[in-house]
Amino acid sequence: MRLPIPDRVIVRALVGLEIFGVLSALVGAILALAVNGAGVPLEYLAGSPFESFAVPGLLLGLVIGGTQCAAAVALMSQRRSALLLSAIAGFGMLIWIFAELAIIRHYSWLQTVYFVHGGLELLLVLALLGIAPTIAAPYSVLRTPYSGSDRVVVVQPPELSELAVFAAG
Repeated sequence: MRLPIPDRVIVRALVGLEIFGVLSALVGAILALAVNGAGVPLEYLAGSPFESFAVPGLLLGLVIGGTQCAAAVALMSQRRSALLLSAIAGFGMLIWIFAELAIIRHYSWLQTVYFVHGGLELLLVLALLGIAPTIAAPYSVLRTPYSGSDRVVVVQPPELSELAVFAAG
């Protein structure tokens, strides 16, 4: 079963964000494990359940990098679970940043970059679902049952002038 994707540009942007997420999570994990935080002072972990950056690095690489990778692979292979995995990856990124800020209580501009990254992933998922149609194509994609499989029906929304005539009428 192939996922009906209404706008290839949005899908490519989402895949690009997810690949960037995989690569940066892996680099962050390697730096956390090999260099114990890559220059981030251990004092930032004071009061946290962590004594070093090893566990956060493993979590970053496996959980954040893993969900980003699963989402990218699912989108590229047009799996039915692709948008769900992309939403999980986006929420995972947001949760990671919130948890990081709560634990280390120090701000870096990179946290803003990755927070925006997770938010953009979610926004693109909404666009592909037709919930944010102004970002996506001017057409909506509806899934309807048809002979035991899914059939894609493209519906063009009414023009604004048609809506104004209807509302005034």
